[in-house]
Amino acid sequence: MIAMLLAGGQGSRLGVLTSNKAKPAVPFGGKYRIIDFAMSNCVNSGVTTVGVLTQYQPLQLNQHIGIGSPWDLDRRRGGVTILSPHMKDTSGEWYAGTADAIFQNIDFIDQCHPEYVLILGGDHIYKMDYAKMLAFHKKLDCDVSIAALEVPIEEASRFGVMNIEGDNRIYEFEEKPPNPKSNLVNMGIYIFKWDLLRDALERDKKIHPDSDFGKHILPMLLAEGKRMYAYPFMGYWRDVGTVESYWAANMDLIQTVPDFNLYENFDKTYTDSDHQPPLFTGANSEVKASIVSEGCEVLGKVYNSILGADVIVEEGAIVRNSILMKGCYIGKNAVLDRCIIDASCRVGENTQLGADVGETVPNVHRPKIYDTGITVVGEHSEIPGNVQIGKNCVIFGKTTPENYPNGKLESGQSIVIEMNPSGVRA
Repeated sequence: MIAMLLAGGQGSRLGVLTSNKAKPAVPFGGKYRIIDFAMSNCVNSGVTTVGVLTQYQPLQLNQHIGIGSPWDLDRRRGGVTILSPHMKDTSGEWYAGTADAIFQNIDFIDQCHPEYVLILGGDHIYKMDYAKMLAFHKKLDCDVSIAALEVPIEEASRFGVMNIEGDNRIYEFEEKPPNPKSNLVNMGIYIFKWDLLRDALERDKKIHPDSDFGKHILPMLLAEGKRMYAYPFMGYWRDVGTVESYWAANMDLIQTVPDFNLYENFDKTYTDSDHQPPLFTGANSEVKASIVSEGCEVLGKVYNSILGADVIVEEGAIVRNSILMKGCYIGKNAVLDRCIIDASCRVGENTQLGADVGETVPNVHRPKIYDTGITVVGEHSEIPGNVQIGKNCVIFGKTTPENYPNGKLESGQSIVIEMNPSGVRA
């Protein structure tokens, strides 16, 4: 069995966090990136041939994966291969759907001569043994196996729902039904017999240029009477597709008994990480219920937060319920509460982020993305000292005191400063 990992999504609901990188490349848990979990699952399951399909803003993702060394996938046979959209003869096109992406890489799969193909998304947080799912697939002689998760019935309408018979055979799909018949949802993890999938991809591409597994391939195969079964998954699984769900999944890691444990000696999660100097905490510092990565210098106070590598928190600064990614600098006496700060940002002295500045309302520019009280700062941004920034705010770019009338940014407001290719403020 080989794995095809779909990692080309933009992740637009993560707002400025995906302005310059694909969603699977977004940092998670201090030292990891989202794609690390699917990649680690593959190697822990004995799946040693992995095709990673990239498209949107792939630079950081490609650099992170490299030749696959952190996952023991730097192999002469198999290993990891980056698969981007490419020209064929006189034509070429972007991946137009999840199944279309696989269709455009049929030649790669044929060269691997697999009996089974595992289809994965690169944007979920979970640990799973795909070998057990393959054993399930073989035992029932499935044409298609779909990993399935039970969710509270009141949440099922947010997902693709599968209705099954007593032996887990799927007889019906419902896409985000208002009144779901079951609470068994599609996790977007599939095992196909390759000869069957290859034929289905070629037939559906003639009908649907934007061929998609959920919309086209799976319903077509079900209608044709193929043997499709739901593989029950009982562990932790999170779709971190929104700012709130991303923040909440990170916060899950710092519970006293975390639902998702990064510290197990088995089923480890691997990543491409630099060798950093040790963590340093100052004489007056305080760190509670937090994950603090290598190379950090904490002189202030950090509570219920996650700090990536090389973060500096100066004396008197207080960080609560926040995520600070690699290389951030928090000035003296700054106060952050319920914030996500992307990599290499600077926050000036005495500045407050996530403060009660005006009425707490959704962001006026993107209310469907920033509406849960979390303030987000895009990568490489700068915030001057002595300003107050409210909730549901967005900062992106190198801002100056002139950008903050009366030293404040009301809740729900944004400052987005575009940069031209030379790095000069536009």
